[in-house]
Amino acid sequence: MNSIKKTLGLFWIILGPASIVFLFIHAMNKIGLAAEGVAKTNTTLQWGIILFIFIPISAGLVIFGYYAFKGEYDQLPEE
Repeated sequence: MNSIKKTLGLFWIILGPASIVFLFIHAMNKIGLAAEGVAKTNTTLQWGIILFIFIPISAGLVIFGYYAFKGEYDQLPEE
């Protein structure tokens, strides 16, 4: 079970930055496709909010993965 935790920890470490890069590329694509004027401003604002909210979540994934990979969750307390 501990090897699964460490493997998934590495997966979370990779998933965090990869998801931010994917969202940023997707946001640039959607903003570029938006019509000029108010539509482009609204699309930019929406994607800015999405990225602003998701960056701390992604950082949390990296931190969680680091601790899992390091072995901090190998011995969990029993009741």
